[in-house]
Amino acid sequence: MQEHFMAEVESLKTNLIKMASLVDEQVERAINSLETGNIELCKGVKARDLEVDAYDNLIQAQCENILALFQPVAADLRFLISALMINNQLERCGDIAVNIAQRVKKIWKSMSQVNDFSSLISEAQINEMGKQARQMIKNAIDSFIYGDTQLADSVIKNDEVVDNLNKQAFQILVSKMQSNNNLIEPAAHLIVLTRHIERLADHATNIAEDLVFYIEAKIISHKKKLQKLEKKESSEDQEL
Repeated sequence: MQEHFMAEVESLKTNLIKMASLVDEQVERAINSLETGNIELCKGVKARDLEVDAYDNLIQAQCENILALFQPVAADLRFLISALMINNQLERCGDIAVNIAQRVKKIWKSMSQVNDFSSLISEAQINEMGKQARQMIKNAIDSFIYGDTQLADSVIKNDEVVDNLNKQAFQILVSKMQSNNNLIEPAAHLIVLTRHIERLADHATNIAEDLVFYIEAKIISHKKKLQKLEKKESSEDQEL
């Protein structure tokens, strides 16, 4: 029975890694298309999303079967719970990669009438934001494959970097839209794009948090928000 269980778990891990590799490739192609303007890179992103969706269904079915057949406990149960959550995060990352690719097509089309498009992207640091988010995805996947909680922690810390870049990009793009009517359409597309990139970083963070839950049996999701809420409530109590 134990050998059968371990074989099923290894099969599940293998499928998660294959799915993660597909998602990593999707994200890489989408971000590279933004950086280079090579729209051809966008074509493979949608095709791979169908494969990602197939793995999503397969992994859910595997987890359900393992839970029903073996009724795992402790670390084994945490692994299955984490696998289900990471599977969901990866599927969403694949969807976002498709959204980025579709938005990139619209951006470069709208930019055909704008002379200084490259400087606009550069000034808003959108390429840098994309690189940071893409690296977070890669590190989150690696943290899961190797059970590396330190790498997972670096992903979680980097989320704030992407959030700050997103805020800066929004302010810069709004300012550009106000000063130049020709930039309204392309800048609006870029604002939507930065939102997609920011969400990509959020999902990478969630994967890292799920890995920490599996390895250390600690729930750290929403930790910063909860700490801020506790401080606020403590401050209000002191004022009373």
